[in-house]
Amino acid sequence: MINLYTPVSLPSGLPRLSHADRLLLMGSCFASEMGERLTKAKFCCDVNPYGVLYNPLSISAALREIADGSEYTPDRLFHFRECWHSPMHHGDFSSPRADEALCTINTRLRKAHAWLPRLDYLMLTFGTAWVYQSRETGQVVSNCHKLPEFHFTRRRLSVDEIVLDYQSLLAHLWSLNPRLKFLLTVSPIRHIRDGLHANNLSKATLLLAIDRLQTLFPDRLFYFPAYELLLDELRDYRFYADDLVHPSAVALRHVWEQFVHACLSPTALQIMEECEKISKSLYHKPFRPDSEEYKRFLGQIVLKIDQLSKKYPYLDFQKERELCLIRLKA
Repeated sequence: MINLYTPVSLPSGLPRLSHADRLLLMGSCFASEMGERLTKAKFCCDVNPYGVLYNPLSISAALREIADGSEYTPDRLFHFRECWHSPMHHGDFSSPRADEALCTINTRLRKAHAWLPRLDYLMLTFGTAWVYQSRETGQVVSNCHKLPEFHFTRRRLSVDEIVLDYQSLLAHLWSLNPRLKFLLTVSPIRHIRDGLHANNLSKATLLLAIDRLQTLFPDRLFYFPAYELLLDELRDYRFYADDLVHPSAVALRHVWEQFVHACLSPTALQIMEECEKISKSLYHKPFRPDSEEYKRFLGQIVLKIDQLSKKYPYLDFQKERELCLIRLKA
């Protein structure tokens, strides 16, 4: 039989996540995608409290602020194109009013700060080793917010620079939460604006830095090969979206299924199956919404939710239960 693709061997010894674990995901839009899927699967997640972040130093700086319980003040924002922005945050946090931007930023910061001591896993996705450094402050910014390029110096981080920064960061985080473990990935999304060669150098830098960190902390830091799954196993443009850069829905599903296979516990898989049944039942369109048969159907869903909640008290079915009760009263 002819083998038509090169399978990627998943690393042995990856952590097995359960629904009882608390997760924080940060990094590129690939982290947001995985976080959305984990949240839908009823895992206890906080996802990108700074919005999408692309480079390791910005992710590190954000984590330090979260750990220290930083509070943003007006002097940390700048005004450009009729909006107030934070150079540390994604544009989702920008606002025409400074007080609104600060409220959004600080609300998410306080939540993440309270979450940190209770975390079990921190999942980080590095997107690029290229950074933009403010000429005025020397700070590596997370987002340029379309400021003219002369405001920044563009450079590529070195492997040593990333490793040294993360050695310091990990020591700080472990002093606050000794049981915390890390699962790192490199985003398979190519940054073609840099040029393909520059993108390849960037991804190689990230992979080498993670490999060095794994060697230093083999029992507490792990790598999931999302990058390799798309670039090597799914080596075909049919697995990309129309822009030929972002993964297609099929590719994302494949990476997700490999992640589920490699990183979730047997109990977590069973819970996911039960949750999917409830979701499908709840969003089934009834022929007659006012019929007694449909009300009995909804009652069975509520009963199933209550049974799962009793068995696994860390699951959150509040929205699904409330929706069932609203439909029962209709």
